[in-house]
Amino acid sequence: MASSPYPSDLSDARWQLIEPVLTAWRTRRQEAALGFGRRPEHDLRAIMNAIIYVDRTGIAWRYLPHDYPPWQSVYWYFAAWRDEGIFTELNGLLRRLARKAEGRSPEASACAIDAQSVKTSANVPLTSQGVDAAKKIIGRKRHIATDTLGLLLTVLVTAASVQDSAAGTRLLDQLATGHPAVRKAWVDGGYRPYFLDHAATLGIDAQIVPRDPAIRGFTVLPRRWVAERTFGWLMHHRRLARDYEALPATSEAMIHLAMIDNMTRRLTSENTPNWRGT
Repeated sequence: MASSPYPSDLSDARWQLIEPVLTAWRTRRQEAALGFGRRPEHDLRAIMNAIIYVDRTGIAWRYLPHDYPPWQSVYWYFAAWRDEGIFTELNGLLRRLARKAEGRSPEASACAIDAQSVKTSANVPLTSQGVDAAKKIIGRKRHIATDTLGLLLTVLVTAASVQDSAAGTRLLDQLATGHPAVRKAWVDGGYRPYFLDHAATLGIDAQIVPRDPAIRGFTVLPRRWVAERTFGWLMHHRRLARDYEALPATSEAMIHLAMIDNMTRRLTSENTPNWRGT
């Protein structure tokens, strides 16, 4: 696929960053089939372009343009990569490359943790959404941990009614397992003492960065602002302006995809208008 008809499609340079992971995945699949599987019909780059197109533009799978592979095939690959952790693997690979490009150690030692409540669409099951009483939002909540560059370390999607500290302890467990070098975390004042205690048991020094009560309106807070900026990056992907996904795991995959899109552009110094400007 030498040229790209849509702004969201992968350039040659961006494709080279992720192609080895997807090709290795397909090879493993073919080897596991022991010759009984069907020969792949679709180009992996075309599949990935279609998936990013959905994430970037916010369309339903059935509305994919006809010059992409059939939407059923595209969704099959998306679901397989979601369930087999390929999007998480790509996010980790690109994050390490981006950190090295910035002169940082490949593995983060500190993080910012924050949460964002978003409204849900009509197809989201009631059992996986709730009410954020503080924000007056019915929907889901995205809990993220980012490194000091704002690059995603881990994500957890819950009902909006789940308190930040409760989800945060689960996020800390994911951090301790997947990112054992992390020893420092910055959070806002909404995180309860038991969250801080749990962090300490994992060897993570969690520190609250308080907001000055005398200041009204938006203000940039030290350390915490990087996670807020990451939420801003996610909003460049229209699929994430609201939670449309039936499964929280699919929501998490869409967030990983947005960061994969972000980091491939970061590494190749490419840019494209966001959905608000098109």
